[in-house]
Amino acid sequence: MSELTDELIADARDRMTKSVEATVTNFGTIRTGRANPHLLDRVMVDYYGAQTQLKQLATVQAPEARLLTVTPYDKSSINAIEKSIREADLGLNPSNDGNVIRLTVPELTEERRKDLVKTARTIAEEGRVGIRNVRREVMHDLRDLKNEGDVGADEEKRAEAELQKLTDERIAELDGILKAKEAEILEV
Repeated sequence: MSELTDELIADARDRMTKSVEATVTNFGTIRTGRANPHLLDRVMVDYYGAQTQLKQLATVQAPEARLLTVTPYDKSSINAIEKSIREADLGLNPSNDGNVIRLTVPELTEERRKDLVKTARTIAEEGRVGIRNVRREVMHDLRDLKNEGDVGADEEKRAEAELQKLTDERIAELDGILKAKEAEILEV
């Protein structure tokens, strides 16, 4: 393949890998039966009028399998953090002792597990769409190269086949990760 198509394929590989990594990060925010500090990654706190991520305001730890602790850097923000966790619809009920917020992670009901599996599938589909968008953009760039005469038709076809193979690999990788996450959610 030519240098131009090699660059496009390498760029597509990087962007697709980042899409998979972002999806894996989003999977971390789905609650399973165990306490996971990433559960609170999406929680935003109204800190002196600015929406701030919880992880910038506090240390989140999982000292036990069913317990999360949130230790704010600024003790005066503890009530705002507690309120934000309550409003985040995570199914967690925070309690604080003035220094630390404790979150007991309850057992998941069967219905809640099924809802979480649906959420995981939605996140996975968003990841697949991201991968397909990268493929579409690179296919468009390859057609532009062919139309401008920078690469021949055969070269374009080879690059498109390579790109499709790469897309299929990344989507299969994402499906495997989704299957593992579903098993983790449904594990009793």
